[in-house]
Amino acid sequence: MIGSGIFLVDADIARVTNSPALYLGAWVVTAVLTMIAALSYGELAAMMPKAGGQYVYLREALGPVWGFLYGWTLFLVIQTGTIAAVCVAFGKFLGVFYPTISTSHWLWHIAHVPAFPVGPMVLGNMEIGVNTANLTGIAIVFLLAFVNIFGVKLGALIQNVFTSAKAISLAALVLLAFTVGRNATAWEANFGENWGHLWENAGWHSLHPVQVGVGGPMVLVNVLVILAVVQVGSLFSADAWNNITFTAGEVKNPKRNIPLSLALGTGFVLTVYFLASLAYLLVLPMHGDPNGATALARGVQHAAEDRVGTAALEQIFHSGGAQLMAAAILISTFGCANGMTLAGARVYYAMSRDGLFFKAVGKLHPRYHTPVAGLMVQACWTAVLCVSGSYSQLLDYIMFAVLVFYILTIVGLFVLRFKWPSAPRPYRALGYPVLPALYIAMAGWICIVLLRYKPQYTWPGLVLVVLGIPIYFLWTRRSSSQAQNS
Repeated sequence: MIGSGIFLVDADIARVTNSPALYLGAWVVTAVLTMIAALSYGELAAMMPKAGGQYVYLREALGPVWGFLYGWTLFLVIQTGTIAAVCVAFGKFLGVFYPTISTSHWLWHIAHVPAFPVGPMVLGNMEIGVNTANLTGIAIVFLLAFVNIFGVKLGALIQNVFTSAKAISLAALVLLAFTVGRNATAWEANFGENWGHLWENAGWHSLHPVQVGVGGPMVLVNVLVILAVVQVGSLFSADAWNNITFTAGEVKNPKRNIPLSLALGTGFVLTVYFLASLAYLLVLPMHGDPNGATALARGVQHAAEDRVGTAALEQIFHSGGAQLMAAAILISTFGCANGMTLAGARVYYAMSRDGLFFKAVGKLHPRYHTPVAGLMVQACWTAVLCVSGSYSQLLDYIMFAVLVFYILTIVGLFVLRFKWPSAPRPYRALGYPVLPALYIAMAGWICIVLLRYKPQYTWPGLVLVVLGIPIYFLWTRRSSSQAQNS
């Protein structure tokens, strides 16, 4: 779960909410949603501790077409899009050491997709091409695919080393901010006397400006809408909590360990994320000047290239602080991308074994017992996504689809309570049915808001999901024809 997001997305959340209270409130909403989902998934994971995770849950609860749609979307949008975003972020932070690595340093500008209005929304208006940041990301994508070919033990070893390093670096950031890094200027700007500044622009009747897509019109929205809009960044940062379920078949005692990992691991990371976001407010003022000469002058909202984590350490240590934090974030993003690479190919493997994906993806390497074809196909499509948009645009592309399938999976929890009432359940979802129903309502609201106010990439993501329906029937017809011929 600890990847690039917590070090980048706070700048955008701060700009959009324009309120310290709502900025922190966004992380509270994310924590509530993610913990409910993790506690609900724990029941499914304990019931079906098989490789494939969410794909298997959807297939068993709602039918094979829904399992296929998830795997299809995981490949085209969710897993590959997340790996692409994290690897592009790796390039952004490598730019701290090598300034020529930047999202604005184009090597091959393929095209500008023109803007075109659709009702109140504006679609298009995006740049496609290779810059030094996403080229670095592409190199990391293929490096990790190659590493994971040599077996789960090597991939897991790398994961364990980098997980420890990134957890320590994030904990150090929080500790430093709460001790030596506390800044009187930041405290006065963000909290003020009697906490007066904390609640600025956070009233129930406050209106907040939001741009409807890139280059679209500005509209005023209420608190419920603004908190939904900014969930793209905070939910992305907290995502990947469910990846442990993809490799359930390789986990010892999965009926016990997977629900435990989901609950404890997710809870710990969400707590640290909230503390990290609070730490930024202790070190930097939320508001700042985009042309400011120092990290303190730019504030959280206008941190250079949105690198809030490096801006905070730069303010604490001045000399060398940004480089120290950037090195820690590079470790974090590398470890996150490795974990997702390790997990994603297992789902495509499970789909292939069901006859719903390329047959080669269902074959394991004879020596290393890893899905080589799945890893390489995943890497190739991820590389395409790396050049298709900016970091924030990739998040819009990913998170709508992610939420749709989280909602469907939790609907599946209700279905299986009726479909398999006597099935062994080593763990039962806490707060059922109230908490799972609350998740469906909250996540459904966020999806509606994203379709309205983040149209450039959410609508293409939805189209790709829907396209999976005819693809499923074509694939099943092809598989049945091959079975009859053989």
